[in-house]
Amino acid sequence: MQTKILQEKEIQQAVQAIREGGLIAFPTETVYGLGADATNPEAVKAVYAAKGRPSDNPLIVHISDEKELLPFVKPISPKAQQLMDYFWPGPLTLIFELKESDSLPSVVTGGLNTVAFRMPDKAITRELIKQSGCVLVGPSANSSGKPSPTLASHVYDDLSGKITGIVDGGACTVGIESTVLDISNETGLPEILRPGAITQEELELVIGPVIVDGHLVDSNEVPKAPGMKYKHYSPDTPVIMMPSDTLSSWQTASREYLSVGKRVGILANEMILSQLMKDKDDHLVTYSLATKRDVTQAMTHLFAGLRHLDHVTPKLDVILAECYPEIGQGVGYMNRLKKASGGHIYLEKK
Repeated sequence: MQTKILQEKEIQQAVQAIREGGLIAFPTETVYGLGADATNPEAVKAVYAAKGRPSDNPLIVHISDEKELLPFVKPISPKAQQLMDYFWPGPLTLIFELKESDSLPSVVTGGLNTVAFRMPDKAITRELIKQSGCVLVGPSANSSGKPSPTLASHVYDDLSGKITGIVDGGACTVGIESTVLDISNETGLPEILRPGAITQEELELVIGPVIVDGHLVDSNEVPKAPGMKYKHYSPDTPVIMMPSDTLSSWQTASREYLSVGKRVGILANEMILSQLMKDKDDHLVTYSLATKRDVTQAMTHLFAGLRHLDHVTPKLDVILAECYPEIGQGVGYMNRLKKASGGHIYLEKK
């Protein structure tokens, strides 16, 4: 199969492919999604196969209009409506209770009685959904476990030859996957299952108290949302988190690896990079997360930076990555970085 990169004006080719059961990667404000007709079980199975994704990991369904929810979910609660009115279209996924157990194929829901929906804040993708005449599953358009794609070229690197086409919508502006909020239990508090750009504080301003579930699901459980159970976001190059934001700590860490002949990637803001590059070591390769210490900018560039440094030639031995406080958007940023690094932290020798 030859994978074609489509410009926005070529959307009809993407629409036709979706209608025929094909797979089309599409841009969103968060990351690129891998789209297929959510009501077509064989098309959805092909999504899992293309990604190499475990089939008990449920998929988020993407819509272009709130009315598209109605055939699939039970009556929408006042809290859910408030959230939709305030945050949609945007980087918030809501988990609803299914109207009927067979409203959507079990391959979409992981066999659960709930389903996740999102309305992306990207006009071309909403138009793709509308013209296709069906709601679309849309997991990140990458090989499962690897950093999510924020450019069409990232999708091509991972899935060329496995999918029909990629709609090129430029760089994603948010840079990490959506916040996932479970509102299916009307007797309990809404629960964040995956942090993202929309924070707990922002949600609580709209609907009141929200709780956070940060645990990884046991191997025998079916996760309610993507990103809860399996290893995610990891480049082939080992990633180590840098807990300190002091220049001296960065210098100590980079020199420790360089002194034994290691090739080192640095993923940090430009204020740190400009100082480290004064060493002028050919074994040191950098990627800018932000012009200054700014978690929103860092979030936008995290996955692109991991992918870039992972493809440096000759291969790097290690990537040192900047940490942020786990408050506000730092929660979502650190959630992705912890998974990319496997929790490995640099500890300065005393």
